[in-house]
Amino acid sequence: MFLASDNASAAPDAVIQALIQANSGFAPSYGADAAMDRVRDKIRALFETPDAAVYLVATGTAANALAIASFIQPWNTVYCHRVAHIEEDECNAPEFYAGGAKLTLLDGPDGLIDPGNLAQVLDMAPAAVHHAQPGMLSLTNLTERGARYSVGQIAELAGLARLRGLPVHLDGARLANAVEAEGCSMAEMTWRAGVDVVSFGGTKNGLVGVEAVVIFDPARAWEFELRRKRGGHLVSKHRYLSAQMDAYLTDDLWLTLARAANARAARLEAGLRGAGVRLVHPRGGNMLFIELPVDIHARLREAGAVYYDWPGEPGSATTGCSQARLVTSWSTTDQEVDRFVSLASGAT
Repeated sequence: MFLASDNASAAPDAVIQALIQANSGFAPSYGADAAMDRVRDKIRALFETPDAAVYLVATGTAANALAIASFIQPWNTVYCHRVAHIEEDECNAPEFYAGGAKLTLLDGPDGLIDPGNLAQVLDMAPAAVHHAQPGMLSLTNLTERGARYSVGQIAELAGLARLRGLPVHLDGARLANAVEAEGCSMAEMTWRAGVDVVSFGGTKNGLVGVEAVVIFDPARAWEFELRRKRGGHLVSKHRYLSAQMDAYLTDDLWLTLARAANARAARLEAGLRGAGVRLVHPRGGNMLFIELPVDIHARLREAGAVYYDWPGEPGSATTGCSQARLVTSWSTTDQEVDRFVSLASGAT
């Protein structure tokens, strides 16, 4: 019953086989390999953008930080939710790679930026030389609280940014889960909704370690390439990144994996709701935040359940209870889910 993170899952056989096949002979370095040519074509087809610039890096932090840095100046600020991944979990990497640009934190339920809050903050943004200047809007989908921006919500927020001339970044570490749950296309959730650059995650959805950065305006490509090299994220034996992403994009494996993770999460949600367990945030894909009595947590842990305790909002937990985050992966089984629900049913 491992529900701590989808980061911890194994890789599917198709990805491992692709790595084995890549591990033969010689191949050009730094992204000049033939597999990268296929990846570029497949991502352009998936996003319906024939001219998009496509790059691979090994980590989500690098993808987000380099993507953001390529669109802003050091005197800018990036607007994001106060629990956005770039704020909570990247050790100031976006600020570092952007030369000191800051983050301006916004509010909204479940990790979703409230449009009214964004509009108010943008309207109040000072133009004086003494202050950080508006630079970019960054959205996270799925959010760090497991909710999902709909296509319409992204378009509304991106529209507010556009009115101020700001580009939009989408942190898509779990973009596959969001798109599968939304039932839309990659294009609909990204550039058609007003997104300029997206981090298209692979690691959380079954890959060994690779993320794609998709830049919809190819005029921005050269700056990204320079920043990637200067930042130490241009991988020499790039074919091993390419091989993973090539397999991920073949026969919609990315969607198959996300569908499996989301289905296990839906089964988990249904079981927990049936047992009377309170969900702290709405489920947007493959993440659930729940509240259980402390003795039930102890029972689960004794039985081998692995998941993260989650502090939640101050004062949000019921007396005698604590909150937790559960994340399903492509390899989570129905048996694991049902066992967890059975043990948690003592909450009622």
